[in-house]
Amino acid sequence: MKIHNKIVLVLMVVLNVVTSSCEKKKDAVTPVVEKNDEPRFEPNWESIKANYKDPKWFNQKKFGIFIHWGAYAVPAYSSEWYPRQMYMDSANFTAQLKLSKMGPSDVYLHHKKEWGDQKKFGYKDFIPMFKGENFDAKEWIDLFKKSGAKYVIPVADHHDGFAMYKSNTTRWNSVDMGPKRDVLGELFKEGRSQGMIMGASSHFAFNWSFFNKKDKFDTTDPEYADLYSSKGKNLREPVSDAFKQRWWDRTVDLIDNYQPDILWFDFYLDIPDFKDLRPKIAAYYYNKGLEWGKEVVINDKNFDHEAFPEGTVIYDLERGKLPGIRKLPWQTDTSIGKNSWSYVTNWQSKTANQLVDDLVDIVSKNGNLLLNVGPKADGTIPEDQKDILLQIGHWLDINGEAIYDTNYWRVFGEGPTEVEEGHHSEGKNKDFTGQDIRFTTKDNHVFAIMMAWPESGSVIIKSITNGEDDVLDVKLLGSDATLKWSLTPEGLEVKLPKEKPGDFAFVLDLKMNNNK
Repeated sequence: MKIHNKIVLVLMVVLNVVTSSCEKKKDAVTPVVEKNDEPRFEPNWESIKANYKDPKWFNQKKFGIFIHWGAYAVPAYSSEWYPRQMYMDSANFTAQLKLSKMGPSDVYLHHKKEWGDQKKFGYKDFIPMFKGENFDAKEWIDLFKKSGAKYVIPVADHHDGFAMYKSNTTRWNSVDMGPKRDVLGELFKEGRSQGMIMGASSHFAFNWSFFNKKDKFDTTDPEYADLYSSKGKNLREPVSDAFKQRWWDRTVDLIDNYQPDILWFDFYLDIPDFKDLRPKIAAYYYNKGLEWGKEVVINDKNFDHEAFPEGTVIYDLERGKLPGIRKLPWQTDTSIGKNSWSYVTNWQSKTANQLVDDLVDIVSKNGNLLLNVGPKADGTIPEDQKDILLQIGHWLDINGEAIYDTNYWRVFGEGPTEVEEGHHSEGKNKDFTGQDIRFTTKDNHVFAIMMAWPESGSVIIKSITNGEDDVLDVKLLGSDATLKWSLTPEGLEVKLPKEKPGDFAFVLDLKMNNNK
């Protein structure tokens, strides 16, 4: 009996090891590469250009979720720039330190009225009120999965200097203060357990110039210099070596302890003061990816110049799109909110229709969409934002094969509606029409995505002609109807069914003869 029991015990141990190994493989969300502890990337652009290649997995995922959540959600007023604007008492300056308005900001006046003098009640005093008592990482990730998102990027460090994770470099973090929880860590653990790719964003570089320094505010109190930065009262004071070292230590701490698949950087890292650190952090992170045995990605905006040379990171456009195909992968980051990234009481949501159209337009041009949500201070995601995410998820349940793992076609689309180019240009864009069509392709299929339902009940796709293309079959995703279609010199004419298979963006699946 003893020998038999030992054999059973050994078999159980072996089975447990095999099962554990299989589970790890199942949970892996980024392609595993050969592990290599030897540094391949030197901290210069020549070395990085020679060794870096955009990972295919990023371009295949197409849709991700951004999360702006921090102590700025407590006042829930204006935007996530409340911490900056609450100290603008005599003039307003942009992030580029350009004068935008004389006189006190609306946020400054609001804060003084609702919360009191900025010397007695500063931004630091919102942090104990930021409790996140209803935060549930599983509930958030469940929602993001239902939305059809394939990756999630929570804000790890925003301009305000408060870390949303267990930091080894600052006391101002969500484990030691506020929620008293490792928000980033909980989301990473839950997201990865559900097969999501997990990234982190760092906006900390702008902390140097984020807070206005005057003796009438608490921002000049030395006790809080590790939150408000050690910068003096001179608005244009260059970034100090001490702060750059602090930025480096904080970013490396984030990389080492959370191993993000994506590292997203905000605009201020692009200024000349950080020039020497950009290739250094890229090389460090890419070498860490080799050490971890996975391909990793940096997103950066190259806001007003090519701070990160093309081909060394994946380009990110804030609240903007491109007018045509970019052969290198790229990304748009935008918010469900028209007027804010963080939750505010007067939050104005875009429609699911607008956001699906954005996704389609971006993917047709070889891009990804990173869509932001703004949870409340208590950790709940507002119902209107939830509803929009679920509508997008429902659309992707039907039409996802035209989005995920697709490539751009020979043209991105056709139709009368043009798209504005550049950062912060989305407000200038017009709604798409039934004549606007976008294309993606996979294997021997071309997907022609109608941005609205044609009022005539039929559509002519001018980019598909009998002189160049051989169409074998045409289907409407989400519909069982048999379609009547014909290929003419003017284009592919398709008669649509009476019943629409949804509420927005309709996909025609064109099976092609690629041997023609």
